[in-house]
Amino acid sequence: TEHIAQMIRIIEQLIVAGHAYSADGHVLFDVSSKADYGKLSRRSLDEMLAGARVEVAPYKKNPMDFVLWKPSEAALPGWDSPWGRGRPGWHIECSAMAGEYLGETFDIHGGGIDLQFPHHENEIAQSEGAHHGHPLATVWMHNGFLQVEGEKMSKSLGNFFTIRDLLADWPGEVLRFNMLRTHYRQPIDFTVAGLKESWKMLERWYEVTEPLVDPAPDAAFFEALADDLNTPAAIASLHQADDLALAGGLGFLGFSNVQMKIANKTEVDTVAIADAIAARNAARKAKNFAESDRIRDDLLAKGIVLKDGPGGTTWEVKR
Repeated sequence: TEHIAQMIRIIEQLIVAGHAYSADGHVLFDVSSKADYGKLSRRSLDEMLAGARVEVAPYKKNPMDFVLWKPSEAALPGWDSPWGRGRPGWHIECSAMAGEYLGETFDIHGGGIDLQFPHHENEIAQSEGAHHGHPLATVWMHNGFLQVEGEKMSKSLGNFFTIRDLLADWPGEVLRFNMLRTHYRQPIDFTVAGLKESWKMLERWYEVTEPLVDPAPDAAFFEALADDLNTPAAIASLHQADDLALAGGLGFLGFSNVQMKIANKTEVDTVAIADAIAARNAARKAKNFAESDRIRDDLLAKGIVLKDGPGGTTWEVKR
C-alpha cells in the first residue's frame, strides 16, 4: 500500500504505450498488444484461449486480458486514481516495486513453479510494456514444491514446520546440504531419513577434508553447476573426486564443519565424556584393558566414538 503511486504511474505508462485500456472503472492489460506474451511459460495466446473455461467479463477486449486496476466498493480498501476509487490488480504491485528498487532490468527473478503462469508471465508483460521492451529479469528460476515424507506440507496434516523448528534439531549446513541434493526445479521431499543421510555424508567428507589446504574443485563440479545450477550432479561428482577437489567443492558451496561441531558438542555432556576418557586412560596405563574396553563400549552405546591418536584420544558423535 506504500507504493500505490508507483502502481498508478506504471498503469498510466501502459495506457500511453497502447498496452492497456480502461473500461467500466477497470484498467486491463491488452495481451494482444504484446506479440511475445506467453514466452516465459512457452504458451501461445491461442493455446491459452483454447484452455479458458471461465466466463469472460463483458468489459474485456480479450478473454486473457488481466486486471491492472479495479473499482472498490465502499466497504473495501480503495485509493483515488484517474479511473476512480479502486485498488490494484494482483500482478501490478510486483512490477511497481521491482522497478522502484531494482531498476528496469535485474539479474535473477525467482519463485515457486506455480507462479510461472499467470503471475510471472503478467509481471513480464507489465514491466516490459512500461519500460520500452527492456527485459524484466535476465534469469528466471522456478523452484519445485516442498513435501514432507511424501506428502504436501500443510497445517491440516500436522506436518508444518519452520526453519527455526528444524534448527532446534539439525545444524543449518545439514538442512542446506539436504536441499542441494535435489535440483531446485524438482519437488523436494523432506524426510528424516534424508536428513540423517546428509548429516552422515557431510561428517564423512569433513573428516577427510578438514586438514587439507589450498583445495580446488575439479571441472566436473563446475560443469554441473553451469548446467542450470545442477547441484545434485555437482554433489554426485564429489563422490568421484580426490580429497582436494572434494574439499574445494564443499568450500565453494559454503560448507564448513563449524555448525556441526557446535551441534555435536551441545547435544552431549562434554564434561562426562572427558571424565570417561580420563578414566579409560588411567585403566590403560594400569593395563586394565577390560575396563578400558568397557568404557569405550559404554560411550559407543551412547553414540560417542573414541579415536586414539599420537596426540591423545578424541571423540565425535556417531550419526
